[in-house]
Amino acid sequence: MISIALLGAGRIGQIHGRNIAASGRARLAAIADPLPENAEKLAQATGAPGRAADEIFADPAVDAVLIATPTDTHADLIEQAAEAGKAVLCEKPVDMSADRIRQTLARVKKAGVPLMIGFNRRFDPNFAALRRRLEEGAAGEVELVTILSRDPAPPPVAYIQRSGGLFRDMMIHDLDMARFLLGEEVVEVQAMGSALVDPMIGEAGDVDTAVVMLKTASGKLCQISNSRRATYGYDQRIEVHGSEGMLSAGNMHETTVRFANAQGITADPVQNFFLERYADAYRRELDAFIDVVEKGASPSPDGEDGLKAQILADAATEACFSGRPARLA
Repeated sequence: MISIALLGAGRIGQIHGRNIAASGRARLAAIADPLPENAEKLAQATGAPGRAADEIFADPAVDAVLIATPTDTHADLIEQAAEAGKAVLCEKPVDMSADRIRQTLARVKKAGVPLMIGFNRRFDPNFAALRRRLEEGAAGEVELVTILSRDPAPPPVAYIQRSGGLFRDMMIHDLDMARFLLGEEVVEVQAMGSALVDPMIGEAGDVDTAVVMLKTASGKLCQISNSRRATYGYDQRIEVHGSEGMLSAGNMHETTVRFANAQGITADPVQNFFLERYADAYRRELDAFIDVVEKGASPSPDGEDGLKAQILADAATEACFSGRPARLA
């Protein structure tokens, strides 16, 4: 059984820590968080001790680290872990700067350790099944991908101000999914955005409602719709149209119960938060990482996937605020 230490015990760290402790395939070796109350809460739930990050890196009994700290610490922690010989699973993004990501990936490569990036939506059972059917040729040649991702409500403006903006913080998941489904690299990005949900988001220099169009060299297209507000819950849908048919994956509801009468048919609301919607995805993501450490499987998504998603997020930001398409090499 491998030993995994957790760096960062905030909201997402609590999920990862509990998943490691409950996996049956890994041991939660330690928890590091600068806020003692976060580490203590998770320690009480899992029995894992709180330790300093430096102690974790120096401990030869720790096989891997899962990084769930604030974004501006990711690159440094990845490098420290890699130089200590630890396998790494890091929440997206590696960094807000593509150049900084390249530097980190070079150091990871030199250290010779695996690095996996936490684009958890690839591991959602529904999206993963859709991707498998695409690979089997069910829809023929992919022509048009449509991705809808809308949050129930916007985060605080203080978060917006340090998040890198909607394209780098929220849509980066959809940009990774676009690459995952298109099967080709994007060469052109067009984007439009507005602040329709909260004017303070606009005053902070960001948008809360956005559409993006992506085009590959062969002409495949992807359209992405994002909003920071969905009054009906957490909206996560995908459609892939191809030469032989169409594949789609819909929202997850609180239950599958339907009620029908003379007035029509009603259903329970869709799940309202990403931690509920992607609970299975986080567990499957952890299993894939354990396979990387335990069996030598290739990490996917890896550091290059993280870099390419960041480049697309940068291009979408540029296209939105310049009003001109962004072209990529």
